Amino acid sequence: MKTDEQLKEIVKQKYSEIALQDKETNMSSCCGAGGCSTEVYNIMSDDYTTLEGYNADADLGLGCGLPTQFAQIKKGDVVIDLGSGAGNDCFVARHETGETGKVIGIDFTPAMIDKARINADARGFNNVEFRQGDIEQMPVTSNAADVIVSNCVLNLVPNKHGVFQEIFRVLKPGGHFSISDVVLVGALPEGLRKDAEMYAGCVSGAIQKQVYLELIEANGFSNITIQKEKPIIIPDDILSRYLNPEELNKFKSGTTGIFSITVFAEKPLSSTCCTPGSGCC
Repeated sequence: MKTDEQLKEIVKQKYSEIALQDKETNMSSCCGAGGCSTEVYNIMSDDYTTLEGYNADADLGLGCGLPTQFAQIKKGDVVIDLGSGAGNDCFVARHETGETGKVIGIDFTPAMIDKARINADARGFNNVEFRQGDIEQMPVTSNAADVIVSNCVLNLVPNKHGVFQEIFRVLKPGGHFSISDVVLVGALPEGLRKDAEMYAGCVSGAIQKQVYLELIEANGFSNITIQKEKPIIIPDDILSRYLNPEELNKFKSGTTGIFSITVFAEKPLSSTCCTPGSGCC
């Protein structure tokens, strides 16, 4: 079993490579992480092209939802995107928050930060900035954001509890998040679960849907709502790299499901109890 730091290094290396790939290559693989299917179609990502603020240069085809579409961003909001990649969700969020708002993208892969900054500079987006950092320890002050978004990123983080603690810390009281992520219903086959490449590909790092929702609640959030849910179908030619024929048939005919969910939740305006991460509990 790899340590959290080893898993993070795998993700950083893989997403450094992805930053240099074109969108078609990324979309024909599992979150861009390799193992390209012989059937060229997008496995997880949704179509951003109809959203205002969309910039094709910033779309690497790596997401599993459209969190900014559901994020209820208002003019003047401060928005933070966790795992901002080349800036796709940040630029959509900028359209929503306008010139009076601010958008901060956080990513721990230097190549992604470089690409996002180039994209922002080319468009003169002075109220969008990108910070390199770990979303388990965000380079942002407490109570700073009105809205947090993230697209297919938390499943890559070993310490998901720590990320939700940080989201709670960074959101203003009354602020909210809209996060798209990959979750499971039922146990993954061992071949998929233990493979490092599939971890970087968003699948083996996913946790049970119910556990995911319980983590959000345990960290003090309210009004938890699933805004969208869709099944993720991994093609046989990718699955066959990790499962033998018997395992593959059992997996496809069993009760295990891989889903993309977009989840909304709010940080309460006030709390009568100890808040997560405050040290008083």
